[in-house]
Amino acid sequence: MSKLAIDGGAPVRTAGFSQWPIYDELELQMLKEVLESGKWGGSGGTKAGYEAKLPKMEREFAKLQDSAYAVSVVNGTVAITVALQAAGVRSGDEVIIPPYTFIATATAALAYGAIPVFADIEPDTLLIDPEKVEALITPKTKAIIAVHIAGAPANMTRLGEIARKHGLALIEDAAQAVGAKWEGRGVGSIGDLGTFSLQSSKNLNAGEGGIITTNQAHLWENAWSICNVGRIPNGEWYQHEKLGQNYRLSEFQAAIVLAQMTRLEEQMTLREQNAARLDSLLGSIDGVRLMKQDPRITRHAYHLYMFKLEPSVTERVQKAEVIRRLQAEGIPVAAGYVPLNRNVAVLDAVEAWTGKRTQQDCPVCEAVCEKEALWLTQNVLLSDVQAMDDVAEAVRKVLSSL
Repeated sequence: MSKLAIDGGAPVRTAGFSQWPIYDELELQMLKEVLESGKWGGSGGTKAGYEAKLPKMEREFAKLQDSAYAVSVVNGTVAITVALQAAGVRSGDEVIIPPYTFIATATAALAYGAIPVFADIEPDTLLIDPEKVEALITPKTKAIIAVHIAGAPANMTRLGEIARKHGLALIEDAAQAVGAKWEGRGVGSIGDLGTFSLQSSKNLNAGEGGIITTNQAHLWENAWSICNVGRIPNGEWYQHEKLGQNYRLSEFQAAIVLAQMTRLEEQMTLREQNAARLDSLLGSIDGVRLMKQDPRITRHAYHLYMFKLEPSVTERVQKAEVIRRLQAEGIPVAAGYVPLNRNVAVLDAVEAWTGKRTQQDCPVCEAVCEKEALWLTQNVLLSDVQAMDDVAEAVRKVLSSL
């Protein structure tokens, strides 16, 4: 067995991985069009001969996700807040979410006093467990947020059944899942509303930004109004009929999204191919457990490639040590999330809104975060076949040394 890099041996990989973001002359051309148009913001008219980028981007994004409507917003966090408000969730209402997600899923609700309640995740998918959801429903529950972690859709069929049975709004946090499909339908079109992120690490990137999708006209109108200072579609400029804020994107960001969308299919295909190769290679390594993929997931977006360490590894060594050794071999593996049900900022905010200090146990999530889950980011999956082979070789090398 070759010597580990941390012990002075040669690292498996020194070449790095695919750059991100990826852009070319198309982005420059479209940004120049915006610059020269004089229409830089997200409101107001346009001069003759210029097609506004924001409405075009919203139409194309809605079509991509099989939705009738899309509303662009300043970021994915605000997208969740607006989606909750558009669905009628109010301060004091409870919203069931998974603990294995970015903190924004919780803080988007807490921003205006809606209270997150944590339903544990499935150990083999790391997605919200629908049966844990139903057990947490109370008279205060008004919505469920299904988070499509890593680009893998949650069980929207079962969650939809639960939401309909109890009269709850079902919102899809699809920040990591642009292009993903459940039973042939684009995520963001299955629940009442979907939310997406265009933040710089995401598969579709505008630096910052977000999008809300829906197939229900009244929810689109609610969301649009909240994001446009309470105006109503086709109303007068100073006709404010709802409480809202200015959450609009700029034309510059819309231009970047439109350009980035031209590469999305090619990039998704490459990620899928590389993820399949990693599954094949890592699946044969002792100490590695692959994620289970529900056959109803007809397209995985692979914003992350996740795998788990088996108890045979975690009982002998801490996850942080495995990460340290893999990173020394040139593999940019990450630890991933911490459990939100234990996050002090979230617990403090819940206490501030409710007057009660509550802490829920989510043992599956806690074990995954502390001991098991490892991540590779989406740009790794845009690299070549040799890069995937090097990832697998490094994992084999490190785990066999333990």
